[in-house]
Amino acid sequence: MADHGDPPEGPPENGAAGGEDEYRSLVFDESFVRAARLQEFSAQERMGEHARAVRSLPGRTLHNGSRAALVLVILIALAFGTAVFMGFRHPYQSPVARRPEPLRMTVVPLAPRGVVPAGTTAGLFASSPAAPYPQGAAGINPPVSRRTENFSDSQVGAALTTVKDYLVASSLDPDVLGGNTVRPVESLLDPDQMAQFDRSMDEPDADGQHAATGWLVRFDPAEAVADPEVRVRGTLRYAEVGTDALEVVSDHTFTYALRPAVSGPQQDQGASLFTVRRELRFRFDREDLRLHRLELQTSYVQAGPQSCAADTTGALRPLLAGRRAASRGPAGTDPYATGRPTAALCGTLEVSSLPSRAPAPAPQGPRASGTPASRP
Repeated sequence: MADHGDPPEGPPENGAAGGEDEYRSLVFDESFVRAARLQEFSAQERMGEHARAVRSLPGRTLHNGSRAALVLVILIALAFGTAVFMGFRHPYQSPVARRPEPLRMTVVPLAPRGVVPAGTTAGLFASSPAAPYPQGAAGINPPVSRRTENFSDSQVGAALTTVKDYLVASSLDPDVLGGNTVRPVESLLDPDQMAQFDRSMDEPDADGQHAATGWLVRFDPAEAVADPEVRVRGTLRYAEVGTDALEVVSDHTFTYALRPAVSGPQQDQGASLFTVRRELRFRFDREDLRLHRLELQTSYVQAGPQSCAADTTGALRPLLAGRRAASRGPAGTDPYATGRPTAALCGTLEVSSLPSRAPAPAPQGPRASGTPASRP
């Protein structure tokens, strides 16, 4: 057994035994020196101003701790790199985003058979098919939203709410009807349809894709002013069209009371009714549902009384009280013309009941007796 003064490895093999070597406890071999935790400054270092005579040497545990920390850092880096690599190589890739298709639209003017009836707003509404219709947004009633196979009832409800907001903005907003703004409508559209919408507003064209009246109801402010009271009735229905898309179809009839856009007092009997039927088809993906926006796919519009020859691409051009439609039919269509084919469409306005003060038996309503073009 090593004595109290022996070095860590025990007494040297060739050392003296017993108490014969009285200086044995003061002799330090190389292993004892290596095991020391304190080291005396050299003579050169002691000449300086040192408060202490010795300095501490780093222990073995510190070296072991540093190596363990380094191994831990390397393991964390490897785990992070593996996670990033697996993320890039994940077998279930996100579906490729689908870009909305251009809106396809058809706007059909409805020409009256005789003189447009005149009267008061209340009297005309009371004697028209729109008499029982609710007023304004109250006439746009979404059905109860129920979940589909891939969409919850809250998502279906979000789609129906967005469609109602679009119908209110594009058919009932006084500033939109008067041609003062398009922002309430534009703010609800998918961004990928903005270019088509902007061109339709700035450069309307009867090409089936760029009529302003395919997106919204707008009257020429220099010709007619709409009364705040608008009668509305229609339906909304929805269906799932794939695992990632909902479709909503709206079919509503809007009846407006119009007066001439003239300054000064208006005649009490100077109002007339104008009817617009809009059948719109909307599509929603999950991003649209989250951001309260929609994609308008098709728009089929019948509106009258108007002349068949009227240009209704930029705004609807109603025939007001006491006026007649032009005797000639719609603008001609040349099947031999090159470029994008266009077709002039027109129907005949018929009614299911008569206004009370009608000077001539002219019916009312958006039904066309002619054969308007098939819907897009």
